[in-house]
Amino acid sequence: MELEIWLGDITTLDVDAVVNAANPQLAPGGGVCGAIHAAAGPGLAEECRRIGGCATGDAKVTGGHGLPARWIVHAVGPVWQGGDASEVELLASAYRRAVEEADALGATSIAFPAISTGIYGMPLDLASETAVGTLARLEPRNLRRCVLVAFDDTTRAALEAAVAALEDR
Repeated sequence: MELEIWLGDITTLDVDAVVNAANPQLAPGGGVCGAIHAAAGPGLAEECRRIGGCATGDAKVTGGHGLPARWIVHAVGPVWQGGDASEVELLASAYRRAVEEADALGATSIAFPAISTGIYGMPLDLASETAVGTLARLEPRNLRRCVLVAFDDTTRAALEAAVAALEDR
């Protein structure tokens, strides 16, 4: 699966699946979650209510509603608690489960935000290393293109550094 970094608004990307940095209730929230819900429209919140919820480290799928993407994969990352509450493992699991869910649907392209780095407070460098390292090890059957979406230059730089460090190994 090819990794690429893109700076911009994840809700505008023309990919098969967009990943939402969701909360366990799958409710509209702030940050990327709020932006995805706003862009997708009210049908998304209704579909999420029917699903119920999602455990931290897991992922659930809904339709894309008003987004260019066909599907939205809601991945729940951990809230940062200082690093002693399995945050890295849970974040890696959220990325892995999102890929598994999208791949099972036959998606060939997926876009990820920087899960857990906003209000969940995970250090950006650690989250970027975890995301890139996890995604680079996966071998999905259908997914070929994986876009790591940065909302700002700081996030883009952290993702680029994580990719460079992986390539140096």
